[in-house]
Amino acid sequence: MKSSNLSWQPVVASFVAFVVLILATSSFVIINPGQAGVLSILGKAQDGSLLEGLHFKPPFVSNVDVYDVTVQKFEVPAQSSTKDLQDLTARFAINFRLDPTEVVTIRRTQGTLENIVSKIVAPQTQESFKIAAARRTVEEAITERAELKKDFDIALNSRLEKYGILVLDTSVVDLSFSPEFAKAVEEKQIAEQRARRAVYVAQEAEQEAQAEINRAKGRAEAQRLLAETLKAQGGELVLEKEAIEAWRLGGAQMPKVLVMGKGGAQGAPFIFNLDDLEKP
Repeated sequence: MKSSNLSWQPVVASFVAFVVLILATSSFVIINPGQAGVLSILGKAQDGSLLEGLHFKPPFVSNVDVYDVTVQKFEVPAQSSTKDLQDLTARFAINFRLDPTEVVTIRRTQGTLENIVSKIVAPQTQESFKIAAARRTVEEAITERAELKKDFDIALNSRLEKYGILVLDTSVVDLSFSPEFAKAVEEKQIAEQRARRAVYVAQEAEQEAQAEINRAKGRAEAQRLLAETLKAQGGELVLEKEAIEAWRLGGAQMPKVLVMGKGGAQGAPFIFNLDDLEKP
């Protein structure tokens, strides 16, 4: 009888050890970096987020929902009307993360990350885009794209922050408008190019006319200076003197062109080429 009791002791010890192991593993949870947990007891979420580390939880009656609080990225479409009632379509890339201290509220109100994106991020992106687009015309939305994004960011941050969603960065992936407006923009650009071309042609013609005037003034001034020189020299240019001086020194070539004293009926200088004298 005594030996029979002893034979059961290892079995009982193993069972007790197994129960203790089950209780131990179900009584603790590890939250890794980049995560935050929500403890629920009998289906009711408890206050206070579980941040990274080891945490106790009541065995068998509790559950821990773990949320990824690292950066998430989603592309969200949006559409709006501008101040001049033109349709404007955009697509935004939203980088955000969940506030670890607010995951209990997120668990109670939204549940999963998919619900957060579809029920919170997407609708608030649409509303924020409407606010930014309604402040400007479609042309201003295109030419002032940075200002449009700035207004959008301010509106989106203020709207998502109250849900425990922290916006880190946004970017405009695409911004498009109606085909009618696109055609109007193209026609306007063509007209502006033609106008700039006309201005350029007019300026070029004006510059050419001014250059011709300057050339005419230069010729007139040259003629005036020549007339004054002839008058001052009594109608005689002293090339003869230069030729005589060259001959006196010896070895110099005789000038090919001489301008002699007054001649002709009008008293103009008499000019001749000495090469003509050498020809037969």
